[in-house]
Amino acid sequence: MFVLALGLVLTLGVHVFASLRGPRGRLVERIGADRYRGLHSLVAAFGLALIVWGFIRYRAYAWDQIWVPPEHARDVTWTLMWFALVSLACMYGKPSRIRGWLRHPLLAAVTLWSLAHLISNGDAGGMLLFGAFFVWSIYARFALERRGDPGAAPSAAFTRADAIELVVGTVLWAALAMLHPYFAGVVAIDW
Repeated sequence: MFVLALGLVLTLGVHVFASLRGPRGRLVERIGADRYRGLHSLVAAFGLALIVWGFIRYRAYAWDQIWVPPEHARDVTWTLMWFALVSLACMYGKPSRIRGWLRHPLLAAVTLWSLAHLISNGDAGGMLLFGAFFVWSIYARFALERRGDPGAAPSAAFTRADAIELVVGTVLWAALAMLHPYFAGVVAIDW
């Protein structure tokens, strides 16, 4: 659990630091924008590696079940995951109604992903991992609002980009459902 917690502190910590415009700006002035981006990426990637390694070790050696999710939790999780993956599909596309409604598609995807997994994971490590990302995503949303970042501009009507995002998100969702047992060790959907 220590390695997992350390990874979360590093990865989410650099993202929280990035939202603190005053200290971030002073550091950028001191070391330069390119070095700052490189350092930010390096710390976040190292933290992410620690999260993955720590969670694998936790699942193998220190599993601690706190509560047992109800049977229908999996259905709720996979429904939320469809929305999360459609949100993810909106990240880099053309302006669309969905993207404009979400405003910050990646942040919406992280919020939905973490909430979905909090619902269906009653173990200490899962609650720490997904709870930390959920709390961070709520913090990040407020930080963007406080900064006045409007996010993606909304489209007036449903567009071809919306259709593409829905299709791509659904394909990602189906692929994730099929591959989930291989990388997470948990059957996601009983086909």
